[in-house]
Amino acid sequence: MRLRKVKGASETIAAHPEIVIPNGEELKGNWQSVFEKEQPIYIEVGMGKGQFMIGMAKQNPHLNFIGIEKFDSVMVRALEKVLEAGELPNLKLLKIDAEDLTDIFAENEVEGVYLNFSDPWPKPRHAKRRLTHENFLTRYEQITVPNGYLRFKTDNRLLFEYSLVSVTGYGMKLEDVALDLHQREALDWNIMTEYEEKFSAKGQPIYRLEAQF
Repeated sequence: MRLRKVKGASETIAAHPEIVIPNGEELKGNWQSVFEKEQPIYIEVGMGKGQFMIGMAKQNPHLNFIGIEKFDSVMVRALEKVLEAGELPNLKLLKIDAEDLTDIFAENEVEGVYLNFSDPWPKPRHAKRRLTHENFLTRYEQITVPNGYLRFKTDNRLLFEYSLVSVTGYGMKLEDVALDLHQREALDWNIMTEYEEKFSAKGQPIYRLEAQF
């Protein structure tokens, strides 16, 4: 999908280094220093417009969160939502490519990884670009604590099936699998993304897995 450029996005992002952290590689091994409190850090890779990360930060003040996005045009929308939400000392944003995660975070620096409605890259020749491909699982495992978690949601059945095979083939332990998340009775813990709201309102099933390294 081609992204529409947002005029002045890069300038707006640069004007808020207290939220969108610049030069992330300089903080490798010292990410706790950007937060008000030293608490477990969770990241979302491909956070989109930021609704999930904002909701998680509000719901879990005892945890720290970093929302990761590589496109200026998307990052600026997330930044606008963070500014609108008010003070969230446990949330920071980071504009990098997922391929660079191990250059930005040290080993065992992250507690867990969230992937929500990632690009399915449906063509077989693009499989290595899927965020649940083993190349990315290797990166996640390297930066997370021992027995760290991966939590993944999607509306795409084929991507979900691929991801189940990928994580189990990598040797991860499945802790939870949902073929229709919103049919569960208790979902007080579930923060919906913009896409999740849209798709679930149409009656599309939301697939979710939770796996442990």
